[in-house]
Amino acid sequence: MPTFDLSNKAASGVPYYTPEQQPTAGTALGKSVPTLLKPYQMRGVELHNRFVVSPMCQYSADNGHLTDYHLVHVGQFALRGAGLIMLEATAVEARGRITPHDSGLWTDSQVAPLKRITDFVHSQGTKIGIELAHAGRKATTLAPWLSEVSKKQLATEDVGGWPDDVVAPSAIPLSKDYAQPKAMTIEEIKLLSKQFADAAVRAVKAGFDLIEIHSGHGYLINEFLSPLSNKRTDEYGGNFENRTKLLREVVTAVRGVIPADMPLWIRISATEWMEWNNEPSWDIHESIRLAKLLPDLGIDALDVSSGGNNAQQRIQFHPRYQTDLAGQIRAAVRKDGLDLTIAAVGAITETEMARSLVDDDNKAHADLVVAARQFLRDPEWVLRSAHDLGVNVKWPHQYERAQRSLDTKF
Repeated sequence: MPTFDLSNKAASGVPYYTPEQQPTAGTALGKSVPTLLKPYQMRGVELHNRFVVSPMCQYSADNGHLTDYHLVHVGQFALRGAGLIMLEATAVEARGRITPHDSGLWTDSQVAPLKRITDFVHSQGTKIGIELAHAGRKATTLAPWLSEVSKKQLATEDVGGWPDDVVAPSAIPLSKDYAQPKAMTIEEIKLLSKQFADAAVRAVKAGFDLIEIHSGHGYLINEFLSPLSNKRTDEYGGNFENRTKLLREVVTAVRGVIPADMPLWIRISATEWMEWNNEPSWDIHESIRLAKLLPDLGIDALDVSSGGNNAQQRIQFHPRYQTDLAGQIRAAVRKDGLDLTIAAVGAITETEMARSLVDDDNKAHADLVVAARQFLRDPEWVLRSAHDLGVNVKWPHQYERAQRSLDTKF
């Protein structure tokens, strides 16, 4: 009779017992597998499928420190098969938070709560990244559920805000509802690269598999990129080279302090949807120009979003309003023979749309599918999508009794 190891093997590399998930939940079983469920390699990190949980601010941290809430929030995606989980935007300095209750990584005491989360994610065989960020002129706002009730955006000092210490490339507020920012000095700009690098060192200590630098959605680096929010006349303003200088410096600083085999991403807003204004703005053409510079800077992946930098933006909504932007960038970098992973995000709610974005390498819009709200609505989206595609995938051991056969509807 064959012999079996019945020891219920423990997951390795974590400081407590939990059964090893081998293979990882969400891993396709069998040979006929769509691209969406195939592994993907970046430097020393392999994802077991192409599903990525997008960074999602939860506005629930304690002075930048994450709590058990975040362990449960992130853990649900690790249990249910996502290839990669991106932790929410995490500020590199206290005044770089969007709200007083954002995640932070500006001090060593914030490492341990993050390590608890990465340990759990790794115990399930899944990879996890962190998005390092600075909110710039969009800092010191209220959590969405509070602003909806109060009809106010600004978090004042009495609720933990810092409205008199908000910085931006130029002293231009996002709108009348936001703080009046101060234009950053050259010294402050130079310090920012060190703050990102210091946070990256802490992220490595916390056990993250990769790092993303947030350069979109109207936050500080995005504000420098845009000629609408950046009116500087020094080395950080004016032409494309100057407006991208801060981003290039931050990338160089971070790449210089993280392991060589750790992937480094950036997120951008491919357009700020201000083309209608007949003024120079950050658009798809400048995004393509930037994308072609990224591989030489040590960037492995470009996470393509849009908007967020101007209150007058006019978004042209349709089901692929953002993923088409990712497709344009991917086609341009591929045409030049550049090695840059493209991650697409935005209104991806259906399995067939997700499959079509990465299917057929020559015509694909992206290499990875990134979703936020869909995972909030349906944490089992990876398992459900596999079912929709008729593909058998591994479930977590403890949940296998709940798995339906492929010929049964969920």
